[in-house]
Amino acid sequence: MTTISQSVLEYENWLADQLGDDLVKEDLREKHEKMRSNDFVFLRATYWRWSETILEICPDLGEAPEVLAIGDTHLENFGTWRDVEGRLVWGANDFDDAALMPYALDLVRLAASAILARGDDGPSVRMIGETILAGYRRGLENPLPVILERDHKWLRKALLLPDSERREFWEKYRMLDVGNKPASAPYAEALANALPPGTGPFVPKPRSAGTGSLGRPRFVAYADWQGGPVLREAKGLVPSAWSLHHRPKDVEIHAGEIAGGRARSADPHYQVSDRILVRRLSPNSRKIEIDKHPEILLAPTMLELMGFEIANCHSNDAAAVEAIRGDLEPRGNDWLHEAARAAATAVSAEQKAYERAG
Repeated sequence: MTTISQSVLEYENWLADQLGDDLVKEDLREKHEKMRSNDFVFLRATYWRWSETILEICPDLGEAPEVLAIGDTHLENFGTWRDVEGRLVWGANDFDDAALMPYALDLVRLAASAILARGDDGPSVRMIGETILAGYRRGLENPLPVILERDHKWLRKALLLPDSERREFWEKYRMLDVGNKPASAPYAEALANALPPGTGPFVPKPRSAGTGSLGRPRFVAYADWQGGPVLREAKGLVPSAWSLHHRPKDVEIHAGEIAGGRARSADPHYQVSDRILVRRLSPNSRKIEIDKHPEILLAPTMLELMGFEIANCHSNDAAAVEAIRGDLEPRGNDWLHEAARAAATAVSAEQKAYERAG
C-alpha cells in the first residue's frame, strides 16, 4: 500500500488531468490544512483514500451485494431542499462519488464518521452501529422520502433558519468577490440555463466550499428575479474515486441517477450535465455541521434516520434490495460497529501520519 503522502500526490495528479485549467490549486492547499486539523475532517477530505484501503481493512465486505451507493457517506452529507411540490425534504445531498459498490460500505463509512466525531462523551461505538443498522433495515422494509412538512418536527425545528440568519445568507452571496479567474464558458452557460427566464444579469463568482470536493471549480450566480434574489451553483464533477480504483472503465457520473431514485423526492433544481452539477442554493437548502451541533447529529434518532435514508438511496433497484436483505440477515447485529471501529482506527492512524509529514 502506498503511504498517505504518496496517495495524495497521485490522486491530485489524476484530478489535474481530469480538470485541466479548471483545477483550483489554492483550494487544494486549503484542503491539506483541513486534513491536518482532525480525524473527522480528514475522513471527509480523503474519499479516494477510503476507496483505496477499505477492502484491505474490511475484506469480508467486498463480497456484499453491490448497489448504486452514495460512496462518500458521512454525518454532514445530509441536508434539506424543496421538492417539486415545494415541500421541505431532508436526506443525503452529495452524490459526487456515487458508484456501484458493496452496499455495506455506505453504512460503515457513516458509522466510522460518527465514531471519529463523537468525542469523549458521545455515544458508544456499539450504539452507533446498531442504531444506523436499525434505521437501514426499517428503510429497506418501507423506503420513503423524509418529508418535513408534517412529520419529524424535531428535525424541522433544528434546520429552519431564523430571519436574521436568512438575511446573512443572502448578503454573504451578494458580497462574494468575482475573483481573479473568470468562469470558463461551460460553467457560465450552465448557470445561465439554470436560472428562471427573465432573471436579471449576473457575473459568475467563484465559491470555495466543502472538503472532499476542494480543488474542483465552483461558481455561483446571484441575480434578481421577480422582486427578490435567486442563487444557483455550478460545480465540476469527475468520475467517482471508487470507480477509479475498482471499476476504471466506469467513467460515468452517477450523481443524478441516485439523487432521483424512486424512494426519494428529488430536488428539481439538481441537474447533472457534461460533468457539471447545477443546483439551487437557498436558506432552505441547509445541513447541520458537527462542530456546531454534535448533540443533534449524534443523537440516536438522527443516526437511525440517516440509516433509513441510506436505504432510500439503495432502494432504486428492487432486485438489489432483496439481495441486500438476504445478506444482512446472517451478518447479525455486531458486524457494522466492528467494521466501523476498524475503519475509524485506520483513518485516525493515517491522519496522524499525514499531520507528522507536514
